[in-house]
Amino acid sequence: MRDQGKCIFCEAGFPVPDTEIFGKTIKDIMHYIPRSHMGKGIEQNGAIGCRYHHMKLDNGNDPLLRKAMIKTFEEHLRKYYTDWNEKELVYSKWDSMRKEER
Repeated sequence: MRDQGKCIFCEAGFPVPDTEIFGKTIKDIMHYIPRSHMGKGIEQNGAIGCRYHHMKLDNGNDPLLRKAMIKTFEEHLRKYYTDWNEKELVYSKWDSMRKEER
């Protein structure tokens, strides 16, 4: 609901080629810290993206574009979570141990 079903990158003005009709219409949940890097499945680690931009973020071969996308992603999350902290987005075995102690 936070992102209203809109791609944060399309909303920020990142282009999508006209040939990417399906890539633009299909929406995904993107992770700032990918699950493959132990990113948590929490709202502070995610945003809506079209399939085209999601693939560019995860698999693109343009390091400058990826850097700009990561910066935009971070700014988007910081806008909604004033206490946003990248370190808190990564799962740690200590997280589950602390919960067990309670």
